[in-house]
Amino acid sequence: ELFGSVEPLLPSLREDGVAVWVLGAGPYPPGALAMQELLDAASDELRPEDVWEPEDMNDTCLYIFTSGTTGLPKAARVSHLKSIMCLSFYELVGASSRDVVYLALPLYHMAGSLLGIVGCLGIGATCVLKEKFSATQFWDDCRAEGVTVFQYIGELCRYLVNQPQRPGERQHGLRLAVGSGLRPDVWRS
Repeated sequence: ELFGSVEPLLPSLREDGVAVWVLGAGPYPPGALAMQELLDAASDELRPEDVWEPEDMNDTCLYIFTSGTTGLPKAARVSHLKSIMCLSFYELVGASSRDVVYLALPLYHMAGSLLGIVGCLGIGATCVLKEKFSATQFWDDCRAEGVTVFQYIGELCRYLVNQPQRPGERQHGLRLAVGSGLRPDVWRS
């Protein structure tokens, strides 16, 4: 969905030796690598030369770009240590491999990608990945998918408590909501 933003940069990225992998329906422009083809062609055998260990766990693992809410968008550095710590996020809050996690957060945000996706990988949980959050569809999704854990940021909980009460909305298996940015007035609701 964000590929259109990167496409004009492909020539300069290639010049700088940066590989761009794309997962999704093609066709892809020259210089973009089809990730699914690479995965399908990869061996299942682990080779020692494939294993790499950073010299310092505080070295940069990846960059996540901010949305620019407090200024221009900028790259935020994420260390190897912080990335690995995200593996244990859900375990720390009481989730397990038996859980089904509802994730409707953008994957360019650390909460969605590292805490959400990497966190699910860390405990072996199922992740229900939604393209977009819908307060009106939320409880139906939870019932249909057997959701037990909901990860939120910001105002998602406010959107839920502001919805008119609907028949059946209390028939669900959700047992845990975890996130940040929940305002006290919403908590009391």
